[in-house]
Amino acid sequence: MSRASTTSDVFNALAEPRRREIVSLLARGSPLAVGELVEALDLAQPAVSKHLAVLRTVGVVSVQQVGKSRLYALNPEELKPVHDWIKQFEQLWSGQLDRIKERAERKAQERAQKN
Repeated sequence: MSRASTTSDVFNALAEPRRREIVSLLARGSPLAVGELVEALDLAQPAVSKHLAVLRTVGVVSVQQVGKSRLYALNPEELKPVHDWIKQFEQLWSGQLDRIKERAERKAQERAQKN
């Protein structure tokens, strides 16, 4: 089975860890220039530009020319399909955390009763 193109949808675009890092940096709020992303990621400019191109193609980021700089901003609404899909697993995580907490509390009680 062939692999889907990285630009086919947001899921494929975000499969690459460096692109997720870019999204995280842009999620802090202010638009960033390529140079700022290069510095923050410690990657070569061509690599950052390629990742940004993928994210732009799927609509996760937008770009605005400001003087000589190109500023990239996050389009958070484009991440909604990922949020909606992952949300279905929230109950599993919450339930597992509750079980871990209960087990830890039970063990702490057992230790307290032994002492």
